[in-house]
Amino acid sequence: MTTPLPSWPPRRTNRRTTAPYVAVPREPADPARTGRRWVRRRARGMTAEAAAAALDVARFDARQNSRFEDLASDERGPAELGEWERIVQLLADAPPDTVYDPDTDDVVRAELATDAAAAATREAELREAMRIAARADELQALRELGTLEQAEPRTGDEAVGEELTRRAGGYVQADVDAWLARALASRLGHYRDPAAREAAAGLLTPPVLAHAALLAELLRLAPGADVDQLAFAARLATTEPEATAALAAHLTHARPQAH
Repeated sequence: MTTPLPSWPPRRTNRRTTAPYVAVPREPADPARTGRRWVRRRARGMTAEAAAAALDVARFDARQNSRFEDLASDERGPAELGEWERIVQLLADAPPDTVYDPDTDDVVRAELATDAAAAATREAELREAMRIAARADELQALRELGTLEQAEPRTGDEAVGEELTRRAGGYVQADVDAWLARALASRLGHYRDPAAREAAAGLLTPPVLAHAALLAELLRLAPGADVDQLAFAARLATTEPEATAALAAHLTHARPQAH
C-alpha cells in the first residue's frame, strides 16, 4: 500500500538527500598508506644497518620502476621509499643498538589515532543512517494508517523527511512537510526546545518554514481555530514561500498595534 500523491501538483526538490541505502562504511583505498604499513611490518626489529640496507634496495627498485610509465605513476613505490628513509633517519638519531618498533613510533601512533577517529566518525554516520531509515519506516507506517498528524516529531525528523522524499523519487511529500510545519508552529515534540526551533531554520526548506511561520501567526490571531481550516497556508507557502514568509513577518510586526 502506498501513500497517495498530494492534491496539488507535486514538486521536485533540490534539498540534500540521504544515501539510497545503508552501506557499511569502509576505509578508503590508499596505496601510499598501504605501502607505508608494509614497510613498517618489514622494518620491525631491524637495526640501523639492516634498515639502511633495505633502503638501498628500495632506491634500486625506484630507479628500475621509473623506467616504466605504468609504475612511475604508482603512489605506493614513492611512499615505501619515503618511509624507509624516515625509519633509517629515526634509527640513526636513536641510541646505538636500537631496533625499529612501530609500536613506539610517534608518527605511527599519530596515524593510528587519526584512523581511530575516522573509524568512529564512519560508525556514527552508519548509526545515524540506520536511525533515519528506521524512523522513515515508522512514519511511513503512520501515513498508511492515516495517523501521521497525531505523532510528535523527534530530534532528527527533518532528515527523515528528506529520506521519505528520496524514496519518492525526489518529489516533495506534502503531508510530511505539513506535519513538520504544524509541529514547528505549535511547538510540539522536540520543537518545544527553543534550540530545536532555531536549528530548524537550517534544516527545513523555505516553503516549510514559511508555512510554519504563517500558521503560527494565524493561530495567534484565532487561538481556537482548527488547523485543518488553515490548510490554505500550506498551499500559499508551496507556491509563494517568500511572499508567505513576508506575510507572516507583517502579521508579527502588526501584532502589538492590534492590542
